[in-house]
Amino acid sequence: MLRSSLFKTLRTASATRAFTTSAPARQFTLQLSEDQVAIQDLARNFARDVIIPAAPHHDKTGDEYGGLGLGVFDAALGGIQTAIEANGLAEAPVILAGNDAQKKKYLGRMTEEPLMAGYCVTEPGAGSDAVKKGDKWIVNGQKMPSRALFVDANTPGITVGRKEWNMGQRASDTRGITFEDVEIPDENVLGTPGQGFKIAMGAFDITRPLVASAAVGVAQRAMDEASKYALERKTMGKPIIAHQAVAFMLADMAINTEASRMMVWKAAWLRDQNQRNSYYASIAKALASETANKCAQDAVQIFGGNGFNTEYPVEKLYRDAKIFMIYEGTSQIQRLVISRAVADAAKEL
Repeated sequence: MLRSSLFKTLRTASATRAFTTSAPARQFTLQLSEDQVAIQDLARNFARDVIIPAAPHHDKTGDEYGGLGLGVFDAALGGIQTAIEANGLAEAPVILAGNDAQKKKYLGRMTEEPLMAGYCVTEPGAGSDAVKKGDKWIVNGQKMPSRALFVDANTPGITVGRKEWNMGQRASDTRGITFEDVEIPDENVLGTPGQGFKIAMGAFDITRPLVASAAVGVAQRAMDEASKYALERKTMGKPIIAHQAVAFMLADMAINTEASRMMVWKAAWLRDQNQRNSYYASIAKALASETANKCAQDAVQIFGGNGFNTEYPVEKLYRDAKIFMIYEGTSQIQRLVISRAVADAAKEL
């Protein structure tokens, strides 16, 4: 419902164009265009007016292809303000490797609510591969490794598991998906057989900056809530923000949040220029996710006993932040990517 409302708002604010990760090349600048500021303001207002009031309820209760023509940089601006993700991860492999017919069919459907798309990817040693049988592919197991395939949710043989009760981000469904003799036609193969891993890794270059932008949104919200509370809460006759112990915590929040924001912008901008951004995408993901966790943790500390109370917003931010260090590749995976890039660069010195 939240995603539906935001999509309708964006559609009325901008002409419908194709979602693209190849935005027109432009010089990197920290000065946002009028359109980018409008996207940022729209997402900020939507988060303030719709998402924040509805978040406690969801936490408890569980042109061509129909897009807006946003590049990764533009989408990251919106992500920072709303700190939400919808079909972005599932869209990325289609954008990266889909043929024109697949893009028209699936990207168009993904932009029409209430359809939601999931992205099933493997870990080493888990799941099973797809096997060719005549003009179809047969899929068994719980995940799909080396081939990328479109699978409609109503295809016989698919079992969707129960909704998991997660620590945080409870409005986002987490379910296991089991494939049992699922038949998939040739036209549903994304790219060419054997390219699944390459497509998955390429998709992360698009989605890691976007996930990082959402982490920046959580960090910013934590800092905003903590700074407001620090101005209102008084001890020894003065606001607690006047005490250096609290003031320095807020300063560190600001330092790390702004550094994360700049890293997200650089990673997203490079991708829009069709430049390799894996190194910067991993830096953005690691830095922003850890910043979100530290800011949320410190916000709870500044709130004191109230921070532990569900009547105040920061405990939810604390729970929501943790997943950023896990999905789209853990912080350890990001460091592996970064360290390999550093080693490769050192060989050229």
